[in-house]
Amino acid sequence: MNLDQLIKRFQNKDVTAFERLHGMYAENICGVINTIVRNDALAQEICQDVFIKVWNNAESYNPSKGRFFTWILNIARNAAIDQVRSKSYKNSKKNLSADYFVGILDHGSSTESKVDAIGLKKLVKNLKEKCIRVIELLYFKGYTQKEAAEELDIPVGTIKTRNRSCIAQLRKNLKL
Repeated sequence: MNLDQLIKRFQNKDVTAFERLHGMYAENICGVINTIVRNDALAQEICQDVFIKVWNNAESYNPSKGRFFTWILNIARNAAIDQVRSKSYKNSKKNLSADYFVGILDHGSSTESKVDAIGLKKLVKNLKEKCIRVIELLYFKGYTQKEAAEELDIPVGTIKTRNRSCIAQLRKNLKL
């Protein structure tokens, strides 16, 4: 059976067609979602939600507007981005300190992750405390610049300036 026939059967709520399409696309869709959310369990959950949404809205797919895979991929991408932008996701990231992330890298099981972590603690520890705090909030905890400014009780412009200067200092440390 060709793909067009399979999609037609899927749109007519044929469970067998759904299972075949799921088998064809689920791994790739979950991979794209995981690239965005960076959490395997969460990616799997979102992937399942995406396939339920696709099943419930199958009739809205229009082959003249693009490929079926692209249609599913756009739904998955939007779902993953919505999750990352959600308040609960941001709050879960705010509860982790930068030391937690450094620890993950230092204790990674693969050689590649250990190589990536070499000297990371040293690079970060050589920064001034204000730089560590700004980088931790913006990059490790997912704060916006405005949220970081409120947390540190300083103007947004100061956060932007510190961020630029701290990143510049990190770059210098990398070259040493």
